[in-house]
Order: sequence, then C-alpha cells, then structure tokens
Amino acid sequence: MEKLKIAGGYPLKGTVRISGAKNSAVALIPATILADSPVTIEGLPEISDVEILKGLLEEIGGFVTFSNNTMVVDPSQMISMPLPNGKVKKLRASYYLMGAMLGRFKKAVIGLPGGCHLGPRPIDQHIKGFEALGARVTNEQGAIYLRADELRGARIYLDVVSVGATINIMLAAVLAKGRTIIENAAKEPEIIDVATLLTNMGAKIKGAGTDVIRIEGVEELHGCKHTIIPDRIEAGTYLIIGAAMGEGITIDNVIPQHLESLIAKLREMGVPVEVYDDQVYVGKSDKLLKAVDIKTLVYPGFPTDLQQPFTALLTKADGTSVVTDTIYSARFKHVDELRRMSANIKVEGRSAIVSGPVKLQGAKVKASDLRAGAALVIAGLMAEGITEITGVEHIDRGYSHIVEKLNGLGATVWREALTEEEIEQLKNL
Repeated sequence: MEKLKIAGGYPLKGTVRISGAKNSAVALIPATILADSPVTIEGLPEISDVEILKGLLEEIGGFVTFSNNTMVVDPSQMISMPLPNGKVKKLRASYYLMGAMLGRFKKAVIGLPGGCHLGPRPIDQHIKGFEALGARVTNEQGAIYLRADELRGARIYLDVVSVGATINIMLAAVLAKGRTIIENAAKEPEIIDVATLLTNMGAKIKGAGTDVIRIEGVEELHGCKHTIIPDRIEAGTYLIIGAAMGEGITIDNVIPQHLESLIAKLREMGVPVEVYDDQVYVGKSDKLLKAVDIKTLVYPGFPTDLQQPFTALLTKADGTSVVTDTIYSARFKHVDELRRMSANIKVEGRSAIVSGPVKLQGAKVKASDLRAGAALVIAGLMAEGITEITGVEHIDRGYSHIVEKLNGLGATVWREALTEEEIEQLKNL
C-alpha cells in the first residue's frame, strides 16, 4: 500500500495530455462481450478499473491483450460463467457485465457492485429495464441472477435519469427481438461513445445523446475498431488545478463542449479560460478569485464528479460559496479532510458552505473515494508544507499517471510505501 506526498505552493505551468474516459471505458469493455469477432478499443486509460475488467473478460473465456492504451478483445470463446465474487466486487461499474452477458447469453450472475462508497446507488432502474425486456431478475446471496428465454424490445421509461441504467439497457437491447425505446434517457457524452461502438459493431441505435433512444434489435454483432473519447472529468480536474495554482496550463486532448458548465463557473470566478478545437488554456488571474455557487445536475449541468475537486478550489475564493449536490447525498466525505487542512467549510443537508479565502496547511488526510482523492490532491498543491494522502488506490481508479502528469507541470509529488504501523492504523479507522 502506498501514500501520496505533495509539497504544496509550487506554481504550475505547461501542457498536460488527457487520457481516455474512465466512465466510457468501464462500459465499452463489457460491450465487447456482445460481438462474435475481435473488437479493438484505442486510447484506453491506464487505470485499475481497466485492468480489473480485462481480468473479468479473461475469466469468462475472452482472449484479451492490452498495451499502448489499446485493448483487443476476442470474445468468440466466451461462456456465461457466473461472476458472484472476486474482481467483480472491486468495481463500481461491474453492473455493465449484466446487460452485456444478458444480451449475449440470455443469462448472467453478477456480484453486487463495489467501488466508491457514495451512499446508495440503486440499480432498481437497471432491473426495471431488464424485466421489461423479458428477463427474470432475483437477488440471491448478494449476487444478481438474470435469466431470460428470449429478450424482446420494449418501451422503458426511466424514473430517474441514470447513466448506468441507460447504458445497461442499451447493451441488453441491441440483440433483443424488435424495437426498444428508452425514455428519460441520460444524455452524457459517454452514452454517445458506447452507442458509437455498438453501431460500429452493427447495432441500430438512434437518439443517443438525447432523452429518447431508439434501438432496433439485430441478429448478431461483429468486431470493429473504436477510439474512446477523452476523459472530461480528468480534464476538468486539471482545469481546476490550473485555476488553483497555474501560471498558464494547456489541457490537451479534450472536447471543450463536454466542459461548458465548468468553464462557465471558472470564468465567473475570474479565471481566464481560452477554448480551442481540442485544447483548453487556463491563464493566471491577477485578482482574488470570486466566490460562486454551484449545483450539480445531470449532463449538461455541472458534473457531480467535479463537485469535490471544485470545493477545494473554492477555499481560495473571496467570500462565501454554496456547493449543492443533487445527485449523491453522501458526497461530502472530503469536507472533514479539507477541514484538517484549515478549510472553513460546513455541511448543511445536501450543501457545503465554503468561506474564503483560506491559506490551506499541509496535513495527513485520507481519500475516501475517487473524486474526494482528487479534491485532496488539489488542496495539497495549494497548501503550505507537505500533505500526505492515504487511500491512493481510490485515486488510481480514475487518474492515469497522476504523479508524472503533475510533476510534468512543475509540482512536487511522489509516492511512498506505507509503513506496517500506518497500515495497522488505517485498518483500525
């Protein structure tokens, strides 16, 4: 086990290249199960979730190679093997295996998802969709059992806008008989990315990226080559780092349209931001940053995944900011850790009230989930002295080569192995 150490206060400048989208990768890789010949996905991020998925596909008989950010999956020998335990439990997005295996094999057994603890992330909308397509779904000993004689297209209205349920129903429906219509579908860029892969494999999908998706079932899907979209959340994290400590940072390999809500808020704070075709430049503000309020919403609103990193930046802003998370109520675990670093934040219900500007101080803190980890990294870069972050495995789930990328901008960040004493202390927390 490792910890991340950051010597704060160094100004950052230069160019950082963004990796492929984590939230796409965790759906694109399971989607390969649906093909009858090899699928190539280019530009995948080198993160632990991708490695876990590679192992899971191999477990069910897939032949998988992964090098230079390119994965080739030969799914032709895959079998419908139950995956109740093991690697599945480490993965928040393991539920995409349900839709893909149900679509191909008409049955699946998948352990309930692991990953970050963000409060309840119910999969009831996924199950509603599978049942509408003709599957019987039961929960037995902490695993979901899915069985269907055949899958038939259906009209499915999602009670809550859910990226996971939208993608999962798409995966199950592309090989179903007849037409499926998903209403109140999520509109995130990652959904368009998955629909593009499936279309390249021979699926018939219309309306991805709108709130109504129409799917005409086909008999079979074939292999293809696909390039993943850049990670808008990683890009957003580095934009926030640029606003916090930058003296001119260029974020390379981004789709700026995916970041409009964040860019608007940074400009509102007084951060100079310039947008190009596939790059965004963050300049240094001459004045104190202004406090702003943010409210997380489904895409194209402000992303819940950037709420925690943005909260760290707001400690530097002049005045009182209110951060409201309408998506995940339990997403304020980073606040206690930021307080250890002298942040002035209080939580009231679904909102965090941030008063600033405050000069953060280095401290020993713990990342409780992926984006809380990103918030603490940003805080550490801003703070005086040394910040020590444990729970680095959470950060490694979503940020590829974070130490190298930050040091490339002029930061002083390194990893150290935890001592046995520290490991014991963490176990007792």
